[in-house]
Amino acid sequence: MIGIVDYGLGNIKAFANIYHAAHIPFVIARAPEDLTAVTRVILPGVGAFDQAMARLESSGMRAVLDELVLGRKLPVVGICVGLQILMNSSEEGTRPGLGWIEGDVVKFQRPSVDSRMCIPHMGWNGVASAEGAPLFAGMNPDAHFYFLHSYFVRCRHEADVLATTDYSGRFACAVRRGNIHGVQFHPEKSHNSGIQLLKNFAEI
Repeated sequence: MIGIVDYGLGNIKAFANIYHAAHIPFVIARAPEDLTAVTRVILPGVGAFDQAMARLESSGMRAVLDELVLGRKLPVVGICVGLQILMNSSEEGTRPGLGWIEGDVVKFQRPSVDSRMCIPHMGWNGVASAEGAPLFAGMNPDAHFYFLHSYFVRCRHEADVLATTDYSGRFACAVRRGNIHGVQFHPEKSHNSGIQLLKNFAEI
């Protein structure tokens, strides 16, 4: 049973529609008791880092999620801001993150004043994943995903980087440490590649 965490941020309905169409059991979790029977967790998010952490704390689910992910080692995937709050901190705010993966979140910087690089990074981009990564199983090597973000994660340990994307330089767009996964792009908006990734997560 996949628990889709609804703490007021993220396109919950899109994830639910994908799993409903694939006949994969899920529950939308809005309170701690909704997480009782889950075996996997999706932590979506859009917006700002501090807002996401504040909403997660006020939802009452933070302690239960810590127990499920750190104690029981259930698979979890954070998406977009849901990835960023897996880290220790962010330049975007002052609140501490979950700290489930060691690292921080930094803002894109234009390499020069006349650079054509746009911030936020928005649109489709290719993803280079580590060989044999279960989250990307069954995908074409040139699989593209949809991005919309101004900040990206910087892992303290290179081994935690699962995939990278080139946007005026390479950055980590997917991470993994044991049972903890995160992706910067939006699989729920990434058509076939995104659907495949969400199906893969259901089988991890």
